[in-house]
Amino acid sequence: MTSDLASGLWHQTCQETPAFPEFSGEAEADLVVIGGGYTGCSAALKAAELGASVRLIEAEDTGSGGSGRNVGLANAGLWLPPEDINAAIGAEAGRRLSALLAGAPQRVFDLIAKHAIQCEPERKGTLHCAHAPSGLKDLQRRHAQLTAIGAPVELLSREDAVQRTGSNAVHGALFDPRAGTIQPLAYARGLARAAAAAGAQLHTRSPATAIRRDGGSWQVATPKGSLRARHLIMATNAYARGISGYEAPSVIPVHYFQAATDPLPAALLEKILPNKEGCWDTALVMSSWRLDQAGRLVIGGMGALNHAGSALHRSWLPRKLAALYPELKDARLHSHWHGRIAMTTEHLPKILDLQGGYACFGYSGRGIGPGTLFGAAMAEALLSGDSARLPVPPAKDHAIPFAGLRSAYYETGATLTHLVSDR
Repeated sequence: MTSDLASGLWHQTCQETPAFPEFSGEAEADLVVIGGGYTGCSAALKAAELGASVRLIEAEDTGSGGSGRNVGLANAGLWLPPEDINAAIGAEAGRRLSALLAGAPQRVFDLIAKHAIQCEPERKGTLHCAHAPSGLKDLQRRHAQLTAIGAPVELLSREDAVQRTGSNAVHGALFDPRAGTIQPLAYARGLARAAAAAGAQLHTRSPATAIRRDGGSWQVATPKGSLRARHLIMATNAYARGISGYEAPSVIPVHYFQAATDPLPAALLEKILPNKEGCWDTALVMSSWRLDQAGRLVIGGMGALNHAGSALHRSWLPRKLAALYPELKDARLHSHWHGRIAMTTEHLPKILDLQGGYACFGYSGRGIGPGTLFGAAMAEALLSGDSARLPVPPAKDHAIPFAGLRSAYYETGATLTHLVSDR
């Protein structure tokens, strides 16, 4: 089995199939967007709705990066709880960011409804599950901080969490009714379709090869042409490629892999996640599980599937599945895939000021809601000239020392954990 996009479940079940041409020749636009995932497509859609001329170029197909490899949990907020966000960026900026991200799932599901995006939306909430009694302490801390800012989250006892998940392996859960699940690749491609319908011109198989600032505009080269635009948005996140004239911001690449069962029989679906919440746990090496629209259980964990030790990740998956649901111990797992997460040291997304453009990155595993929000906000800020519209203050630069070594540390830790756990 390979772990590229085509081998994954989301590619196999995607109902959104817009097609876009390669870019060739010369063109001018108000805004050029590089990257066709959630951030880039949301930016293109918003800019086109505001009346700007937009060109989006994507090196492969829309959603082929992290957006098409996502777990599909449309969460409110970030991985960090509110007080940790405030400590990192200041109380005023932190409160504003938390408030904006609290509304991100509503923004996502509103776009899905408005543009009739065929992405299996289920707004039934998410469950952050305690993997052990110690994990409940973390959930209690998060519950206290979230309720303090008005979030309608509910702390579930072990008994209630077992009933909601259908698994005796959980020790409590934090339920967030604002969130839900989607087919992540279909959502990205649906955003692309909506942007094109609004007037943006999108191009796939058209990687940016060079960029430069030329007077008051940007010049962007591709293998078959060149674009000139007043504004630029770099929306490549964890999938940045080498581009002459542009040094991608440093991030810590962390990988996450998944696989799916066959559709479960109706009797099991009455017990396993009967309300269709999406789940992830409190373990240091995190796991996630959810159902898709056809009743497949999609399960995943931290790690990559493209190195010699990845067999340990694959062999762990059925053990983890059986630990969660003993009735699935003989279930076949297929459609293995993995993707990259762009992590920052603070676990916070960043926007870099490129002087007439922005680069956005570092969702640290929370791409759907934040990507949708940040993309639209960057388009509004550039076209209006008002940086106060951005969810976070823009930075002038960003660096992470030893990012490659940190990435190797995470992968080694995940591999060793999966060697010994759930046996």
